[in-house]
Amino acid sequence: MHPNPVYHDADTAKNIAFARDRSFGVLAANGSDGPLISHVPFLLNEAGDQADLHLVRSNPIARALKSALPVKLAISGGDSYVSPDWYGIDDQVPTWNYVAVHLTGTLELRPQEELLDLLDRQSAWFEDRLLPKPPWTTAKMNPVTLQKMMRMIVPCRVRITGVDGTWKLSQNKPDAVRLAAADGVEAHGFGAGTGSLADQMRAAKGA
Repeated sequence: MHPNPVYHDADTAKNIAFARDRSFGVLAANGSDGPLISHVPFLLNEAGDQADLHLVRSNPIARALKSALPVKLAISGGDSYVSPDWYGIDDQVPTWNYVAVHLTGTLELRPQEELLDLLDRQSAWFEDRLLPKPPWTTAKMNPVTLQKMMRMIVPCRVRITGVDGTWKLSQNKPDAVRLAAADGVEAHGFGAGTGSLADQMRAAKGA
């Protein structure tokens, strides 16, 4: 998280809504030999206090999950390099704008009999975005094959105790300067999701 409080202007509801919509992040836990990292899709509940996910049994985090583990789930949005030339004012320096939300909590194993429901809920959440394509469901699979694949993964839940977000959108600049930078990001920026980042910069409140 960026230390400047000006970039932490999003409230908890906005951070949770962003994380829920993105539904993909980096799960991090402490291991005996250093940090353990896994990129995972997840389902965040409406209250924003629990995220359901699954891990392959061979995943180092799953192997370390003998008891509940303190974790962070980092969710990234759009990001881009910002050239000082785009501001239209003097004495500026390069920077990188981005959106990121961190969910802090405790990861726990869930009963294996919850796995099928989790998979069905996850696929339904993502398949709904592909409508009008007929949704894929686990019912389309051969039951023997499905059970074999399910034995390779475990259901997990993050009990969320903290939510923080960095929305670094040039909101420390005057409106005209921020909007000029947003135009530069949209036209020439490089990173990920530069179009959506430019829109978020335009919607931010300047200094």
